[in-house]
Amino acid sequence: MASRPHTPPLPRLFKAVVVTGIAVCAAHVVLSDTLRFALVGQASAALGAPTGYGTAQVFTTALLNTALVMPLVLWAGMRLGGERRPGAMVLVGSVAWIAAVWHGIDGLDDSFGAVLPARSLALVVGVTALASLVRRRPSPAPSAPGVPPAPPAPIRPGNVSETTPAS
Repeated sequence: MASRPHTPPLPRLFKAVVVTGIAVCAAHVVLSDTLRFALVGQASAALGAPTGYGTAQVFTTALLNTALVMPLVLWAGMRLGGERRPGAMVLVGSVAWIAAVWHGIDGLDDSFGAVLPARSLALVVGVTALASLVRRRPSPAPSAPGVPPAPPAPIRPGNVSETTPAS
């Protein structure tokens, strides 16, 4: 079975920009919506009607969910786009996303409808898309043997053992 040829760099980069933009939007929605639950929990606890979940629990859930959404969407998007070996892109994108969230989480945690800084989001998209151009080299094809192996020697009548049926 012959393998498909590699996608040229420019179309792969374009696919990566689109997929990374979708992944950043999805991860941001998950993060901001889950953090909204934390703000609602704080407000209801202050009013004397706790919601049943703690602020720390919701905050941790928000960070874990957004850290899981990013690599999943990146990998699935590139595979659906017909690309092979998106591992470097997924790794770099996930680390860049976690760094961007770490840098801007204070602004998100304090108010409804807050958005991470646009420069951070653009940097995540750019770095992740550029990482899509990194490909692992395929393992070399097994080398063809220079000389075919000698055929097995025929069985001589004197070499027939007792377990070999007589002909």
